[in-house]
Amino acid sequence: MAGALLEAWLLARGIGGVQVSSAGLLAPGFPAEPEACAAFPGLAGHRSRQLSTEDVDWADLVIGMTREHVREAVVRAPATFPKTFTLKEIVRRGQAMPRSPSEAIPQWMRRVAADRVPPDLLGDHPDDDVADPTGLGAAAWARTIEELDRLTASLAGMLWDPEGRMTLYS
Repeated sequence: MAGALLEAWLLARGIGGVQVSSAGLLAPGFPAEPEACAAFPGLAGHRSRQLSTEDVDWADLVIGMTREHVREAVVRAPATFPKTFTLKEIVRRGQAMPRSPSEAIPQWMRRVAADRVPPDLLGDHPDDDVADPTGLGAAAWARTIEELDRLTASLAGMLWDPEGRMTLYS
């Protein structure tokens, strides 16, 4: 859901050519939960894809829904910690350190990640983790979709400068 929402927000801002890919910790090939498909029809036909070291190495930015996801990504590729965040974390840090129109995204990400240390992501925490609505009913799915929509809209806004340019590389 987060990948589809982020891609939609980027496209809404006219940002094309950005590849958004989704992978997780589950074994590959599983369909989305029926409740998830009912709440977010865009998941119909979706099949799980397991995160790989290549995925983490390849990506310019790795976003997890929970601290556990970030830890697993960093275990696969330890050098990628500076570009691996939970969605809530990068939005919170990005709001505290806005990107200037002339600042390239990698430069901004280095600034946003500057004071992070891996122990900050030990355990679970509601400040960083998007709650998993699986098995909690339609209202929980609606709340999660609303939260993901708000967070991905914020992130897309951080990646898109006010003059309508997206500067990926410095």
